[in-house]
Amino acid sequence: MQEVITQGSAARTRPVSAGLLYGLRVLVTAQAAGLIVAASFAGQAVNGGADLAETHVMVGMVVHLIALLQTVAAVLVWRPGRGAGWPALASLGLFLVGMGQHFSWEALGTHVPSGLALFGLTVAVLVWVWSPRAAVRRS
Repeated sequence: MQEVITQGSAARTRPVSAGLLYGLRVLVTAQAAGLIVAASFAGQAVNGGADLAETHVMVGMVVHLIALLQTVAAVLVWRPGRGAGWPALASLGLFLVGMGQHFSWEALGTHVPSGLALFGLTVAVLVWVWSPRAAVRRS
């Protein structure tokens, strides 16, 4: 049975679980920060050498792990939490594009544009997850 809270003439349902939403917020924020760090090492690795390129790869692996955890959290917000579904799909896309990043690291013609796509998609999810609409349940 679903609890309904009425406010004025509009009725809305209970919000998405605060714990699930907070976990997703932390992971998406970590994803964005990790991508910024990875991008900064990438720029230095092009000019600096093998040590910075290795650091870029290691940070990329951490970002990839965060994307996997983010996908799980987004699915939990979506299915049992009855939140929006598109962040789960976007998070899965981030995970898959990140996997492609590992295989295309030598081909800058694909690695750089897909890295930019990763960042743009992460920012879209980041803006949504911190907005008040993220806490609204689907009916």
